[in-house]
Amino acid sequence: MRDYSLAYLTVNQSSVAEAFAIAAQWGYGHVGLRLLPNGPGAPHQAFIEDPVARREALAARRDLPVAVFDLEIVRIGAEFDPRRYEPLFEAGAALGARAVLVAGDDDNPARLASHFAALCDCMRPYGLTADLEFMPWTAVRHAREALAIVNAAGTPANAGILVDALHVGRSQTRLEDIASLPRALLHYAQWCDAEPGTHFSTEALIHTAREERLPPGEGGIDLTGLARALPADLPISVEVPHMRRQREMGDAAWARLCLEATRRQLGEGA
Repeated sequence: MRDYSLAYLTVNQSSVAEAFAIAAQWGYGHVGLRLLPNGPGAPHQAFIEDPVARREALAARRDLPVAVFDLEIVRIGAEFDPRRYEPLFEAGAALGARAVLVAGDDDNPARLASHFAALCDCMRPYGLTADLEFMPWTAVRHAREALAIVNAAGTPANAGILVDALHVGRSQTRLEDIASLPRALLHYAQWCDAEPGTHFSTEALIHTAREERLPPGEGGIDLTGLARALPADLPISVEVPHMRRQREMGDAAWARLCLEATRRQLGEGA
């Protein structure tokens, strides 16, 4: 039986405490939280800067049978100092998180690898892994580039590569690339569906990723093949933002639908 995590984007209107409650209601074992914005002024969940939200979140973490899997987000650009993210790492330690999602935005691979190594070193005392996610509109466009960056960084013990089904289906990533990733670098995968292909504009790629993914089984990504290429016991983060349907159903009902669709597609029933 796989472990399932409720990703931030799937319930992006919910607070940290509300995400815990929704996850517990439907049988998710973990949640993923976005405690820092993915860009200037972008939405995120209050915790680091909000004492009331922090108390509510820690109480929910204590009282509910749900743990924290991953936190978002660290972006590595040309100018990067991992110490700027220490409030996120401290939050992760307080919440008992396991991983931090990392995006690579530097087109200089050597510099990106050096900064990634420094990030891993900075995160190590907090017990967190740094999971580099390949995304076709970033400087780390597919799985082979993610592996090259991690290898060039010296393959730190807490380094990881995050496989997102959407980006497998919309990048130059092959299933054999996924199957060849070292098991030690795979800590979890993100699951959803969509129309696959490499013909989309950057704007369309970002729009789908943040606002219009489909529950597994409703799109055309080869999720069955991807599941075979990944370890059978790999934890799955259910990441299915669809803003219109979420607003119509509410976060709780949408989270249930997405978990049931994910388990059904992976052959574990609803």
